[in-house]
Amino acid sequence: MRELVVATKNAGKMKEIREILSGYALKITSLADYPDIPDIVEDGKTFAQNAYKKATVVARYTRKLTMGEDSGLEVKALNGQPGIFSARFSGKQATDKKNNLKLLRELRGVPWEQRDARYQCFIALADGSHKVSPQTCQILSGNCRGKIAFRSQGKNGFGYDPLFFVPEYNTTFGVLDPAIKDKISHRAKALKKVKTFLQEYSPCL
Repeated sequence: MRELVVATKNAGKMKEIREILSGYALKITSLADYPDIPDIVEDGKTFAQNAYKKATVVARYTRKLTMGEDSGLEVKALNGQPGIFSARFSGKQATDKKNNLKLLRELRGVPWEQRDARYQCFIALADGSHKVSPQTCQILSGNCRGKIAFRSQGKNGFGYDPLFFVPEYNTTFGVLDPAIKDKISHRAKALKKVKTFLQEYSPCL
């Protein structure tokens, strides 16, 4: 069975990735399985750059097929913030709760029709068993559009999910059945492209 290393320690992301890629003959591991890998500084200016750095650094270290993923929330009324700083929006000691509270403060007084937002996900795939370069690294992406609710709703998911309202389902990701989220989310859309790539790259999966 081939191994796919996911360059993250985020348990929420790993849960979603494992669920969406279930059914494939892949042993899916994470950085938790490789504690000796040095911390990766996410200093890119875009999601794609951060995903690429994660994938290539870990692929070169493990010499295995590696997925680097970077995702976040872009709010139109905040000129695209928090963007690539989504995980640390409220500072160095950021938590999901602190980030959500800061987002609500920043949007205080903003009417419903101006609370448009989208989740973005960029995934980079690099095969460490070959020479890793920009030319051999695949970059795939997906997004999901919605609005920012006026208050937190639900405990499902992670990150900004309790505030991310999906009009088609009239509720937030925090309330939405995880099985539905795994079909419509930004990460689900990007991973659908990953599935197609992996089928072409390793037909035996």
